[in-house]
Amino acid sequence: MPTYHAKVFVTLKPSILDPQGRTVERALSHLDHANVAGVRVGKYIELTLSGEQTAVETQLADITRNVLSNPIMEDVRWELEQAEPVGA
Repeated sequence: MPTYHAKVFVTLKPSILDPQGRTVERALSHLDHANVAGVRVGKYIELTLSGEQTAVETQLADITRNVLSNPIMEDVRWELEQAEPVGA
């Protein structure tokens, strides 16, 4: 059964305020990086799934929408690639 490696990126929608990003931006400014602006903080998640590609893509779409993100406040995108077989 094929195995896939998924990378999931979750970010706040542009219309949602990002207090954590703002805090990082202020800290960078205090550390002499005043040219940095528009900092947004998100989540990065990795998963390994096994199964047929179509089923794995359907499952991953469900997981990202219903478990890993809040679709009201966050955007989510993912990348899926077939994992190398063990011992290759």
